[in-house]
Amino acid sequence: MNRCELSDQELVNNYFLGNETSLEILINRHRSRVFSYLLMVVKDKYLAEDLFQDTFIKVINTIKSGSYKEEGKFIQWVMRIAHNLTIDHFRKSKRFPTVESGENQDIFETLNMMDPSVEDRLVTDQIHRDVRKLIEYLPTEQKEVLMMRHYGDLSFKEIADKTDVSINTALGRMRYALINLRKLVAQHQVILTS
Repeated sequence: MNRCELSDQELVNNYFLGNETSLEILINRHRSRVFSYLLMVVKDKYLAEDLFQDTFIKVINTIKSGSYKEEGKFIQWVMRIAHNLTIDHFRKSKRFPTVESGENQDIFETLNMMDPSVEDRLVTDQIHRDVRKLIEYLPTEQKEVLMMRHYGDLSFKEIADKTDVSINTALGRMRYALINLRKLVAQHQVILTS
């Protein structure tokens, strides 16, 4: 079978087994899509080239270490790496300074302080997805109050009525939800930006 007709997964497996040509085929197969995405986001050819190289260095290291898992399509995985490296670049360049998550700071207020450029939307969308995933780890009562307050825009009186608890209990659950969410953010190294 012609190597160019092999699936991405077959090429990944061949590369893992030592066939360097398989990697070259994979890079050439997906070069245009990955580079176009990077260029569209960063609007700088040289930076896009750097990020493209960093993306495939990460791909190479992950495949060679044996930690690549076929959980979907190869290109989606590569695009995710490119996306994350782009976000990391913007964070490191201090175009988006990080915010320390203080004891009395509401994580959700931080999410609403950004200008809506393409880079901002990318970072904001990623943070929202990360925080939504972390919310799932909260205890049920805390998650319920947090979701009603921030995503349902309910008052604490309405939350107390809906959950059949006192307002103080609803406030307490919210307080603990935010404390626990801050801990999860720190554990999972989610960087909140402003």
